[in-house]
Amino acid sequence: MATPRSLANIRESDLEGKRVFLRVDLSLRADANYHNNRRIKAKEKASSDANLHQDKKKKLGTSLKVADVARFKKALPTIDYLIKRGARVIICGHIGQPEGVLPDCSLKPLVPILSKLINTDVEMLTWEDFHMRDFSVQNGSVRLLENVRFVEEEEKNDPEFAKKLASLADLYVNDDFKTAHRAHASTEGITRFLRPSVAGFSMKKELDWLVGAVSRPERPVAAIIGGLHVSSNIQAVEFLFEKVDMLFLGGRLSFLFINAMNFPEDSSHVELHRIAKSLIEKARGRDMKFILPSDILVADRVADDANSKNVATCAVPNGWIGVDIGKRSIERYCKRLDTVKTVIWTGVMGEYQTEKFAVGTNGIAKKLAELSKNGVTTIVGGSDTISAVRKVGLADKMTHVSTGGAASLLLLEGKQLPGVVALDH
Repeated sequence: MATPRSLANIRESDLEGKRVFLRVDLSLRADANYHNNRRIKAKEKASSDANLHQDKKKKLGTSLKVADVARFKKALPTIDYLIKRGARVIICGHIGQPEGVLPDCSLKPLVPILSKLINTDVEMLTWEDFHMRDFSVQNGSVRLLENVRFVEEEEKNDPEFAKKLASLADLYVNDDFKTAHRAHASTEGITRFLRPSVAGFSMKKELDWLVGAVSRPERPVAAIIGGLHVSSNIQAVEFLFEKVDMLFLGGRLSFLFINAMNFPEDSSHVELHRIAKSLIEKARGRDMKFILPSDILVADRVADDANSKNVATCAVPNGWIGVDIGKRSIERYCKRLDTVKTVIWTGVMGEYQTEKFAVGTNGIAKKLAELSKNGVTTIVGGSDTISAVRKVGLADKMTHVSTGGAASLLLLEGKQLPGVVALDH
């Protein structure tokens, strides 16, 4: 995928006084009450008792309490750049997946937080103000548009709604890599009516690292692919198969390949089993090293109090399931990684949400942190992998940790991202 033009390609003098529609990642971690209320809301929506729905709705109120602004901070260089050059910035983003207007997902609580972060008074732009086209504000001002997913036309990528969004500004900047795989009105549709349309600095950095790691890495290059979603991650294996010098598998994906080696057919995943078997055959006789676990941790169920034991991959007891790569495999993977210059990691090594099954994932995270310290380029993508690395406090030790989640995984699968393709190239 070719990287798009960025904000740096626009002359600074062309930004002064211009209205800039800026898409950013506002995915902030909220408290337990927020998530609990969202679950209640979902149940209410399914209820046929309208009166009960209204009574509960009155009691819930707004409970969003921001606990983590790490993702938003990645957009600060772009916002600061625009403010200092006299642009009039309209920030667009979303929280949650509301169907219609949901008070708990309002962006209003973010106004004082964003104001403090950018040292500029941020003004809220509600959907009632949406028709305003000429804002009587000073250069360098910032407005926050209410949650764009309050409007159903957003996710439908409705052309008329996209055109209305475009009417608010003179140019478009997308700094939200996390939603780049979505063709929504504020990520793709708006670019049909607003030019120039360019990438912000965070988006550009994501693409430089992820595209560069695949197309022009420092060799030897290794990919570590695991994860809890086999069907999507196997596509990353197929795409990276010809591009890396070592390919390590873990998680449920590795268990699929182990089954493909030891059993004629997995009736529950016939097509995936066939692809796995084909790749195993393809790897034989090649210089590229295709590395599977030699032992795995198995358990009678996924739970903190489950029975578990380390076994050879060919000796899994009936009724037990793979939950992590084994102790010998962790050591073998880490030793092999000592020889590489670039590592791409997407997908956890097991059922990492359960602490006793996170040993493999944590072991790989610690190894990559060590390699980074020694000058190896380490790139981490995929939502579960990112969460795991952050959980053990090693995110800042990696060369690059993507904010993209699904977007980074799709890019590593060789897919086109609508929110990137739509920008100027």
